[in-house]
Amino acid sequence: MTDKYFILNADNFGISKDFNRAILYAYEKGLLKSAALCAIGEAFDNAVNEILPECQSLSLGVQLNLTNGQSLTRCHLLTDNNGVFNKGYFYLLINSKNKELLKQIEKEFRAQIEKIIQFSKPDFIASLKYIHEIPEIFKLTLKLAKEYNIPFVRTHLETFYFVPKLSKNLNFKYFKNLLKFAFSNHFAKTNKQLLKSTDIKTNDYILGIEYSKMMDEQTIELGLEIIPDKPNITEVIIHPCKYNSNKNNSNTKEFLITQNKELENKIHGLGFEITNYKQL
Repeated sequence: MTDKYFILNADNFGISKDFNRAILYAYEKGLLKSAALCAIGEAFDNAVNEILPECQSLSLGVQLNLTNGQSLTRCHLLTDNNGVFNKGYFYLLINSKNKELLKQIEKEFRAQIEKIIQFSKPDFIASLKYIHEIPEIFKLTLKLAKEYNIPFVRTHLETFYFVPKLSKNLNFKYFKNLLKFAFSNHFAKTNKQLLKSTDIKTNDYILGIEYSKMMDEQTIELGLEIIPDKPNITEVIIHPCKYNSNKNNSNTKEFLITQNKELENKIHGLGFEITNYKQL
C-alpha cells in the first residue's frame, strides 16, 4: 500500500449538462473518482437526479460559489437587484473583513451546502474561482465543514514547474494563471496553519492553477514529477466537458485526460495510488 495518493477531480459538476455528461462517462470509463458539485449550477437537477445515482462510489465535493449565477439567499452585497452574483474574487478579497459581508456569505454557504446534503453527503469543500482560499472566508469554510461533518477542505499549494512548450507559456492565459498561482500559494500557507487547530483534513498539493485551462497528460506528469517523494495527497483540478457537437476547447481536452490509460500507468509508475477523498 502506497502512502502517496493522487486524486483527479472534476470541478463544475452541475454547471451544465455537458459537464455532467463528461463526469458520468469519465467515472464509468475513465480515471475520474471525484467531482465538486455547484449547488446553483443550471444543471444541478440533472446532476443529482440522473448522474449521481449512476456514480455510487464517486467522491462528492461542495463547490461553493459567490461569483456566478443566482444566489440561494438574499445577499445584496454580492448580487444585483435580481439576486444574480455580480462581484468577483478581488471584491471578496478587499472586503473580506467586512462583518456584514461575512454574515451574508455564511448564510449563502449554508444554503448551498444544505441543498447538496439533501442528495448526498459531501466528502470535501472546494469553490468556484478559489474564493474560499481568502483567509477570512477560509475560516468560515472550516467552521461550516466541522458543523456539517465534511472531513476535507481543499487548499491550493502548488509547486512551480515549467512545461517546455511555447504554446503553454507564451500567452495571456498563462500570465493570468501566474497571478492566481501567486495568490493561491500565499494563502495556502496561511490556511494550512489554520487547519492545524482543527480536525479538518486537506490535500498536501494541488495541480491545475499554474496551467489552468491548459491541463493535459504532459502538465500532469511533469507536475507530479516535482512533488516531494514523501507521504502526500495531490489533487489535480480539471474541468471536463463532453459535448454532443464536435466542439473542441480546453474542456474537451481535459476530458481526454480521464480516458488516458498511458497517463494512468505513469501515475502508478511515479508511486501514486489513484483514489478520492471518500476512500481516504
